[in-house]
Amino acid sequence: MTETNVKDTIKKEIAGKLRHTFGLTPDKAESDEVYQALSLAVRDRIMDSWTDSEQKIEAEGGKRLYYLSAEFLMGRALVNNLINLGIYDDAKEALGEMGFSLDEVEENEPDAGLGNGGLGRLAACFLDSLSTLDMPVTGCCIRYEHGLFRQKIVDGEQIEIDDNWLDDGNIWEIARPDEKAEIRYGGKITENWEDGKLRIEHTDYASVMAYPYDMPVIGYDSKAPATLRLWEARARTELDLSWFNRGDYAKAAEESALAQAISQVLYPEDNHEQGRRLRLKQFYFFAAASIQFMVNRHKETHGDVRTLPDYYTVQINDTHPTLAIPELIRILMDEEMLEWDETIDIVGRLFNYTNHTIMREALERWNEPMFREMLPRIHKIITVIDSKFCDVIWQHWPGDFEKMEDMRIIHGGEIRMANLCIAICGKVNGVSQLHANILKTTTFRDFYVIFPDKFTGITNGITMRRWLAKANEPFTRLIEKRIGLGFLKRYREYSKMAVFAEDQDFLEEFAQMKIDNKIRYRDHIFKTQGIEINENTIFDVQAKRLHEYKRQLLKVMHIMHLYHMIKEGRGEGIAPTTFIFGAKAAPGYYRAKEVIRLIFAVADLVNNDPQVSGVLKVVFIENYGVSEAELLIPATEVSEQLSTAGLEASGTGNMKFMLNGAVTIGTMDGANVEIAEAVGEDNIFIFGARVEEISRLEKDGSYRPEEIYGLDGDIRRILDSFDDGTLRVAKQFTDTKNALIYGGAGSEKPDKYYLLYDFRSYDKVYRGLTDTYADRDKWNRIAVKNALSAGIFSSDRAIEEYDGQIWHISDPSTKPCV
Repeated sequence: MTETNVKDTIKKEIAGKLRHTFGLTPDKAESDEVYQALSLAVRDRIMDSWTDSEQKIEAEGGKRLYYLSAEFLMGRALVNNLINLGIYDDAKEALGEMGFSLDEVEENEPDAGLGNGGLGRLAACFLDSLSTLDMPVTGCCIRYEHGLFRQKIVDGEQIEIDDNWLDDGNIWEIARPDEKAEIRYGGKITENWEDGKLRIEHTDYASVMAYPYDMPVIGYDSKAPATLRLWEARARTELDLSWFNRGDYAKAAEESALAQAISQVLYPEDNHEQGRRLRLKQFYFFAAASIQFMVNRHKETHGDVRTLPDYYTVQINDTHPTLAIPELIRILMDEEMLEWDETIDIVGRLFNYTNHTIMREALERWNEPMFREMLPRIHKIITVIDSKFCDVIWQHWPGDFEKMEDMRIIHGGEIRMANLCIAICGKVNGVSQLHANILKTTTFRDFYVIFPDKFTGITNGITMRRWLAKANEPFTRLIEKRIGLGFLKRYREYSKMAVFAEDQDFLEEFAQMKIDNKIRYRDHIFKTQGIEINENTIFDVQAKRLHEYKRQLLKVMHIMHLYHMIKEGRGEGIAPTTFIFGAKAAPGYYRAKEVIRLIFAVADLVNNDPQVSGVLKVVFIENYGVSEAELLIPATEVSEQLSTAGLEASGTGNMKFMLNGAVTIGTMDGANVEIAEAVGEDNIFIFGARVEEISRLEKDGSYRPEEIYGLDGDIRRILDSFDDGTLRVAKQFTDTKNALIYGGAGSEKPDKYYLLYDFRSYDKVYRGLTDTYADRDKWNRIAVKNALSAGIFSSDRAIEEYDGQIWHISDPSTKPCV
């Protein structure tokens, strides 16, 4: 039941904002103006809570988390904020009485272009959970003007288009120009000793100013809204009038344009020198600005920088913000005049590092000469850390130069960010239990020998506010009818739903809910992309960032296998299925972009063959993002999680699909392992080689994909169809085929992600999956079991574990005396 007075208040607030902002009455307003009016009214409510919370934290001397991440993939804010404020139904009714639909109004809000994939979604979920749990947090990132890119498909190929998400401004942000920071690049460093103290002089540098914008992020029934601080790069002088007055207008604006490039695009292409330089500038820019702000805030409030760890803790989300570490060392030594040992003690107690990749070749590293030129003082600090860390390595393995070269921070003309994090940070965590174990036993095995107490594992999580209450309102209503909505604030209450896993009424309502969500997505995708799909088919979905190890190519191979079986009269028992892909490939990632092109070529073949199209359909969702996911995931029945075992750190998409009643087919990789534990192996479809088997093949070099190609006629037929004219495209897929059989350029080994090795296992398990799907009652029970077992994957649980093991924000014993 909604409260009439709340609804009427919202109507008055909207009408007031329309009058004062646009000079309009509700009957004259368009939906975009109503969106802004409602958003401003909602923001006012959040600001009241935000202001009160900030004052309380400062007065009580509580501890605050700084969460540094290059991505925060927030999604749209309006409806999520309405849900978390507890006024969603009131606002929906208020708009309805004013002649507007909330769904229509929400469409005016762009997805914030602050992220790419799982890394950014995790960070966004964590802000939501931290606020829900009333833990003070400031997230720090760059205010990317153009985001990553908007994906457009032209003739089956990905084209990157400017994502101008800030064209109409960001109604949720508040500019804080008085808290700007100066970031210095290049120049010369002079060291002088005065009165026994090292004095550093930095001259001839180029400055860029970092201007902050704050976005409040409200959790569910929260008393402590989170802050997302976004830094925008500007030149010290926007326009050089001396050049302007001489008529050289381009030169006059040159400095401004060069500075602004830093905050224009998320992940500029780095396959050339200028792109790599810009990325390094970006990562130092937001890390340094964030640390300068934290130190200045602490000095204003508490004075002594030696007490920083009493009031703050800093989490580095992947290695992109690593330069925050030497930046704080620079500030404490060069500006606050602390000694090295005291500085390192403070920094070690302040910083912690979340690792997100197992593949050592993917760990961030920088060209040392480029780094030294751009960040001379930071480079000098890192050389000292490296030297002292080498002493530690030598103490553990005296005389082992090979070990030292492998572990040190600077080696072979490169600076290795993960090594720097491990050497300094107080804690290092993996993002699933399998991932954490691999870090300790393989990726960072020798570091674990030195620092066994540093390493831990905290499995990722997702927020039920966005991925259930917002994305799947019908399912939320089913839950509310049985246990209320307390689980949105206290995730453990979700476990009360377990008793309904065999409740016939609930099972029937759940099945109908899934059908309704499929119809909703059918209508949506036809309206927005002109794609027709049949809700009476299986919705089989693989939606995630496109990377070779995630093995979208394995799924394409299997679709081609089903196609050939139908064409050859072997298709009896193949279930009518709609295969849905959603993925963006990095602009310079040739192999990934070729997979997208291959998906479209296969779709053209399958969808236009009258013998096959009545059974199979292949669909690719253009420009897949958070808002699209909120519609697709509740409609999904089969969740494809196909990464090579041991390479996916965790995954969070698998959790979102599970929560919404999709059944997983996947490898024993990342959080799939824990999903299998939660639901039982009878309620998940596991295939493929385990981590131990992959490790053995890697070690003994016994894998021969060319032999599989020669002996397995079905696999040979699939791969041959990539370049024998079966696919009706001018440029065939010979490179893709050869990479699987013979290897790629240089010394790249064939099929390095074991697609051919796992293909037969996948095919067998997939047949079992579709056989199970044919028993609708059995399938529905499995889907319900998955959905009702997902509580453990709440990001609230993850945050509680981070706090208990690493941050100690909510622990009263850690609160300093004030």
